[in-house]
Amino acid sequence: MSKPEATTETVKEKIEPAATTGAETGSDADLLDGAGPSTVGLELELTHQQKIAVDRSQPIERRVEAYEDILESDVGDTTLSRARNIEREVGIRQIYLKFEGDNPSGTQKDRISFLQARDALRRGYDAMTVATCGNYGAAVALAASLAGLRCIIYVPAKYHTRRSEEMEAFGAVIERVETDYEGAVAASRERAEKDEFYDANPGGANTTLQLRGYGEIAYEIYDELRDAPAAVAVPVSNGTTLAGIYRGFLSLYRRGRTSRFPMIIAGSSIGKNPIIRAYQKGLPRCEDLDPKTIHETSINEPLINWRSLDGDLALEAVRRTGGWAGDASDKEMTRLARMIRDKQGHNVIPASTAGLAVLLERHRQSPLPGDRYVVVLTGRKA
Repeated sequence: MSKPEATTETVKEKIEPAATTGAETGSDADLLDGAGPSTVGLELELTHQQKIAVDRSQPIERRVEAYEDILESDVGDTTLSRARNIEREVGIRQIYLKFEGDNPSGTQKDRISFLQARDALRRGYDAMTVATCGNYGAAVALAASLAGLRCIIYVPAKYHTRRSEEMEAFGAVIERVETDYEGAVAASRERAEKDEFYDANPGGANTTLQLRGYGEIAYEIYDELRDAPAAVAVPVSNGTTLAGIYRGFLSLYRRGRTSRFPMIIAGSSIGKNPIIRAYQKGLPRCEDLDPKTIHETSINEPLINWRSLDGDLALEAVRRTGGWAGDASDKEMTRLARMIRDKQGHNVIPASTAGLAVLLERHRQSPLPGDRYVVVLTGRKA
């Protein structure tokens, strides 16, 4: 069944109510709201392109071209700002915050969601599917709606993400499954194969495209700093974002654009991520954790996995760059999210501060030299 066209005005109406931030209320409880849209729809000049992209009567080449205009105008080029107030607080010079909350759905996952929606459109798919516990589903739902694609999202029944209503508002169908995230991925993949849907899950056939999308973060950092920083700190779950950033800097270095390669720093919840565990134990590859030992909280849920689908790629990135990986407690991530909100004006998901937490812990153990350190964050702009 064809999906109705989503006009710019409709998208704006659906996104706007979610734009309230914790900075406006001052309540720490609002730190747990998760990522959210930082914009209220497409720019007016893109209205025409959106109508073309969702119009199935148009030639596919014209629909793809129109969708590319939307992607290039609305996704990426997120803010990189020096956090001078935080520098004074923690005693490190030149900390830069790469705020992925500037993306349409408030998360870096827009980068790969829109790329894959364009790929699905170009290859003649009429539907996309993905498994999610929140942010990725919202990003895919938005990207699919702007491309005129149906979207089927698998969510573990025990998760009650606050972004479900947003996904449904964008026309996505949510399938709740009595399993964990990894099981939801398997169910989504089975549906993709059975019904010939586009499979947007990590760790699959589209990994190269996903890594390329996240590699844009590295290019944007370079564009601002004109060289690679000393280190880039990233929160990890499946490891795809971190691996993509690494591939981006690898490309820049090989082409002689940067004079050095940044250390890649990975942070995740204590004892709940295979990438961190493999690094700490010196394992050659990531090994699955015991699912029975994985317990999520409202803070760590975006980070935890008993299986990291792109974990080996992330582990390789950390080791090849001389970086490091470590744990972050719920208490520390909440503290850092509060500090970023109060001192820099960004309302970020506490889980996204895991990389920063690991960077600061290393600095406490052995002071880092004055240099440039970039921290990747996601959430809503205050």
